[in-house]
Amino acid sequence: MGKIYEGSAVVEEFRSPQAAETATALIHQLWRNPSAEEAAAAEEEKMDWGSVSGLEEQQRMSLTRLSTRGVYWKHPSEPVSALFFLFHGGDVEADGNCLFTASQKAMRLNTNPRDLRRRTVQRFIENYEAAGSSKQEETDRAIRNLYCPDLEVGWGVHVVQEVKLLASKVDRQALDGLIDDLVQVGMQREMAAESIYKERCFPVDSGVNWAKYMSVSGTLEDEYDIITLQYTQEGLLTVDENRGGHAAAFGDDIAIESLATEFKREIFVQAHGADAMIEDDNCVFFLPHRPRGEICYYPVFLFMKGTGWCGAGADHYEPLIAYPAPVVSQDKAAVVL
Repeated sequence: MGKIYEGSAVVEEFRSPQAAETATALIHQLWRNPSAEEAAAAEEEKMDWGSVSGLEEQQRMSLTRLSTRGVYWKHPSEPVSALFFLFHGGDVEADGNCLFTASQKAMRLNTNPRDLRRRTVQRFIENYEAAGSSKQEETDRAIRNLYCPDLEVGWGVHVVQEVKLLASKVDRQALDGLIDDLVQVGMQREMAAESIYKERCFPVDSGVNWAKYMSVSGTLEDEYDIITLQYTQEGLLTVDENRGGHAAAFGDDIAIESLATEFKREIFVQAHGADAMIEDDNCVFFLPHRPRGEICYYPVFLFMKGTGWCGAGADHYEPLIAYPAPVVSQDKAAVVL
């Protein structure tokens, strides 16, 4: 079915129970005896949960169990399992690229977050184009719900809803001129901006436009700027014109699935904060994201700081550094995935 890798080292294929046993033994042998350089780098990456900001004491105690007792994982279709001790991998900049920065650190990839974003988008495009029309329509519907919601509904859940639009960078001066024309005839600036942007910009309402949106990393090299219209039930609240072009597209569940597919690895996200996934009984939950297709490698773990904000993609991701346990024991694990 595939190969298990640690870094660039091919450990073994797991196609049968016998091969799986050999693979597991070899993997554990490799991971129990890292080089001095690898061990030193890993020590520098990890943070004790006591050093992580924004945690309540109960949350800190629950999360500490991830590094002392570990998380047990089993391949969904192959006889391969592992126990991982999880440590916080350090803060990453809250610049909209945090999903890709955190994933790059969690997977220890020799690439930059912008390239990881590009690979994620390309994987989505390939899967989207290969899908049938019904699957494409399903994906388009999910994207509309996230970025172009029906403002006639949803107010029982949300206080504020957002509409995302894409303005071509080369058109910004012309768009400003059109907005100024409406202001000159007496229209309020925000109402004029809303009117022109909705008329002249791309809505993020389909797989094709999602790919354009998710490609935006908040740099001068981007083709588009993200425009955000915020609404309450009473009407338009604000228009974020993103005049500096620094806003990046936050990674969403679609991006995480595409990232998982690109690397043929499950991605598990642990959430805390205002959107806490920790209950009073100290249970810790992980949100699973499986790749489309086969799973060839061990999983990736991310830490999501929920903000309680209802806008799409408003959460912040940080890396979790996974250390394999020398002995795999489901009974002693803090969490069984």
